Amino acid sequence: MTRILMLGGAGQMGRAAARLLAESPAVDHLVVTDLHAGNAETVAKSLGDKASGLGLDITDRRSLHAALTECDLVLNTVGPYFRFGVPILAAAIEAGRDYADICDDWEPTLAMLDMHERAREAGVVALVGMGASPGVSNLLAVTAARELDTVESVVTAWSGEDAREAGDSSPKQPNAAYLHAIQQITGSIKVTRDGALTDRPALEEITVDYPGIGAGSGWSFGHPEAVTLHRAFPELRHNTNLITGSRVLIAMCRALRLSVDRHLLSPKRAAHLAFRSMGVLPPGSIGGGALPPLFALATGTRSGENATVATALAQVPGRTMATNTGIPLAVAALQLAGSAANPGVHTPETLLDPDEFFAALAPHCIGNPPPAAMTATTRSWSSPQDNADSLQTSLLTAFYAVSE
Repeated sequence: MTRILMLGGAGQMGRAAARLLAESPAVDHLVVTDLHAGNAETVAKSLGDKASGLGLDITDRRSLHAALTECDLVLNTVGPYFRFGVPILAAAIEAGRDYADICDDWEPTLAMLDMHERAREAGVVALVGMGASPGVSNLLAVTAARELDTVESVVTAWSGEDAREAGDSSPKQPNAAYLHAIQQITGSIKVTRDGALTDRPALEEITVDYPGIGAGSGWSFGHPEAVTLHRAFPELRHNTNLITGSRVLIAMCRALRLSVDRHLLSPKRAAHLAFRSMGVLPPGSIGGGALPPLFALATGTRSGENATVATALAQVPGRTMATNTGIPLAVAALQLAGSAANPGVHTPETLLDPDEFFAALAPHCIGNPPPAAMTATTRSWSSPQDNADSLQTSLLTAFYAVSE
């Protein structure tokens, strides 16, 4: 049996993961934490006898260490990760406890990957970036790239519409999701170009030719996928993560970026304005058009010919960003708890098998779909009818389910 410490378990993403874990027979006890003990206890009470609540200041090293020693696995849903990712993983390694998170910042992702030897020597298995994007997106990339003989470039992408459901927010205090977004569109971001990590400005427009759909635009966004997928595909030459959305959304993002880069706004103030702006934009003004809301596209060669494969998530656990991030974390955590993975710091593409993961995720998705319906893959070499059938029979199910 497994004892799990759920850091940030009273937040929306943490609660989504905690509900699934509390229902699992593989979990013996679940400790839900929050800075405010009352919040943690309220959530724990709603989860049943298996859960307990704990008030915990994660910046208090002594208190954090004491909580870690009482668990087998710690799940970290406390953001922003550019602040809390590295110190919490370091504490987990020091305590000898396995670890998983939903880190969506590329800077701490690279720093945590540099802790691989420390984790290996401590016998700790750490999974970094296991939400929707990164996380599911990484596994979609592996699924697509497996159909190619060589992989030259990968694009992962997610819809800006998700920002409407970016977790707990207050008009007086922007949440970690918005602070993360401002961090990842300002200054420069890391992407893979010509086989090396390269600094580029964010929000560069990139057009993709999606098999079965056609041309669509996305804009570069600082994210872990762009700096980790070469770990699974060493020959990878180009790798970018994109946000898709309307030009109204991108214009707003670019205005905020310019204001922060020119020191007209602080990142916190920009995050506050982003939150307020997202709340007043009318429905339909954010969405990314014809492109799927979460997909990966790989280009390379197949049988000596240039080829492209796209794989999109076709079924979803719920109707909010929190659910669609927290549930994959919980599913991966249960796989991690029941495995004999090699110690060290890993990202999803090097630790999890996509087929096994999507099969485990399927029972937690709307309508309990069969595992084969979890993803929709289209190919440049397939007939238009085959690609249309794939999109129509699986992908659109998710579109309609979350829009009702």
